[in-house]
Amino acid sequence: MPFDALDRSVDLIRVLAPVLRRLGEHDAELTSQTRRAAQSVALNIAEANPRVGRDRRNRFRIALASAAEVAACLQVAEALGYVDGAEVAAAAALVDRVRAMTWRLAG
Repeated sequence: MPFDALDRSVDLIRVLAPVLRRLGEHDAELTSQTRRAAQSVALNIAEANPRVGRDRRNRFRIALASAAEVAACLQVAEALGYVDGAEVAAAAALVDRVRAMTWRLAG
């Protein structure tokens, strides 16, 4: 059964893939952290969806925090000159969308 928040979080990983390859040329640790945070978003959304109550909201909160981490990683990568704004624009837009969805779901 389709779940838009999960689908968009997987889209985020797809869009991040080339950014991660480029970032990997400069900083393996930041690349790993960004990848793990993006994976955490998708996996926690998937885990939250069938749950109920506070447990469900907590998993969505974790996904929200991981999405915020992805956004921060992109900002750091850009600030350090590893990528430029054009390279991360699509990922930044998707991470904002995922954050909005998970914020609503966590509420």
